[in-house]
Amino acid sequence: MTDSLVLTADHGAVRLLTLNRPDARNALSRDLIRATYAAVTEADADDSVHAVVLTGADPAFCAGVDLKEAQRDGLQYFEEFRSQSCIAAVATARTPIIGAINGATFTGGLEMALGCDFLIASERAVCADTHARVGILPGGGMTARLPRLVGLAMARRLSMTGEVVDAARAERIGLVTEVVPHDRLLDRALELASQIAEVPASTMLGLKEIYAAGAAAVVDPALAAEAAIAFAQHRDFEGLGDRFRAVSERNKRQLGG
Repeated sequence: MTDSLVLTADHGAVRLLTLNRPDARNALSRDLIRATYAAVTEADADDSVHAVVLTGADPAFCAGVDLKEAQRDGLQYFEEFRSQSCIAAVATARTPIIGAINGATFTGGLEMALGCDFLIASERAVCADTHARVGILPGGGMTARLPRLVGLAMARRLSMTGEVVDAARAERIGLVTEVVPHDRLLDRALELASQIAEVPASTMLGLKEIYAAGAAAVVDPALAAEAAIAFAQHRDFEGLGDRFRAVSERNKRQLGG
């Protein structure tokens, strides 16, 4: 269905999931949070699906927090991530997930991307952690997962400055594993996913469990600390409206909108 918030297409044993709010740069509205959670968990529960490719409808992968809804709904908006978190669903999936980063990937969008097993990027991709610029703290695993890819100092730099990283630099610092021409992105992602899907499912499940176990000692305490501090801060939204509007205008300028 073309009007779905998440488009689904099966390519043999690979399921392609496409976030589909292109006019809003696939920002995480409450409806999209729920729809993405449902699509990821359904794919993960389907024994015929051996790998998933997650991408966004051009021009963006995911612009992150829906600033208008967050400003309007306050804590209720962020509670959505507790009950049906698409970010957590990606990170905890038993099925391998490749992130195909086709464009802008900001804040919660970057946190969702970091939950994938690995990322490949279009030459048009740009990434940024703009949580601090909005005046909120990351609560979807940014501080737990970003340092494992780019190193602690670089992760702190990106979170503290909110600077935008283009595709070439993202590959150089280890955020993405490969950069391809934009029109080749999905073909390449599906090619890699098909290679994964050829591995016996039980073997791939064991491989994911081994990697998860190795990361748990570092990642799990960091996730718990981040969630506790972030959600405590999110209870107080007084005065954040102006910052939401300011960062929205800043993002539009950076994305050429």
